[in-house]
Amino acid sequence: MAIRLLRGVLNGLKWALCAVGAVALILTAMIATPLQRPPEMRSVSDSAKGIDWSTLPPLERFQARDGTWIGYRHYVPSGAAAGRGAIFIHGSSGSSATVNHALTHAMSARGVETWALDIRGHGGSGTRGDIAYVGQLEDDLIDFVAHVRKTAPDLPLTLVGHSAGAGFSLRVAATPIMQDMFVRTVLLAPYLGYDAPTNRPGNGGWVSVDMPRFLALAALRKLGIDCCSQLPVLAFAVRPNMEKILVSTYSDRLMRNFATHGYRLDLPATTRPITIIAGAEDEMMISDRYAEAVQAIKPSVDVRIIDGVNHMGIVTNAKAVAVIADDVATRGGGQS
Repeated sequence: MAIRLLRGVLNGLKWALCAVGAVALILTAMIATPLQRPPEMRSVSDSAKGIDWSTLPPLERFQARDGTWIGYRHYVPSGAAAGRGAIFIHGSSGSSATVNHALTHAMSARGVETWALDIRGHGGSGTRGDIAYVGQLEDDLIDFVAHVRKTAPDLPLTLVGHSAGAGFSLRVAATPIMQDMFVRTVLLAPYLGYDAPTNRPGNGGWVSVDMPRFLALAALRKLGIDCCSQLPVLAFAVRPNMEKILVSTYSDRLMRNFATHGYRLDLPATTRPITIIAGAEDEMMISDRYAEAVQAIKPSVDVRIIDGVNHMGIVTNAKAVAVIADDVATRGGGQS
């Protein structure tokens, strides 16, 4: 009897080990799936044409809590000071020296003291395409605001983000420790998360996801195994040979951090005014769905759609730039 029982236990253990081995092999194969890079998206590549780069401020750096040097550009107001400040967060793949310069310069020309940050993993900040842990971007922004406060201790700050940077800005606006750092948040053509009804498939061709790797890493986290999160899971449709300027891939942990927690989670947690501004011709997002999507959760969110403007045009098109710069300059004191 005891022998039969032992044999049954060993047999069950054998099949359990076989099942674990099979799952391990499947997950390993999924993680090993190569990331495919999408073809160049010309509407993004062409967005830099016509921008006056002669007014781009030099890159400066501050040291984050882990000792890494983080890059940023400081736009000193060129007109009468508006008594307002803004911190700008660029979109996916970008930096403080990419096309958002048209907008950040326009804000400073209206008297808004403006800082454009190189999010860690981009531009002059850290290892390109990667971070050390999810939550590090929030830590960096807290450290950066402390750096700004050394010279502007009382200036009301508006957080302005574009695309993925707008998604991250919403994440920040919902974070209790950071809510009082900014009087207002302006989201430009925001990527609200993978499940948002405002997304076009593949964001219009801008991004490809290594779905097998993404799912395998998510499954491992469910099992309490946080491994291989440094591996790339997103690839962007940047022009070939532009890696010195644009980031072509994101690691799993950077992808998870440079985004919302999920707009349905973040919006109810916000306590300060939020404005969304997007272009009617956005080729990555479905702009006419923003109002319905966000106001069903947070009716107070102000949504404005600008005709004749696409996704990158929201930070480069002269009409859009003027609307946004005027908005930040006149409503940056915290007005809803």
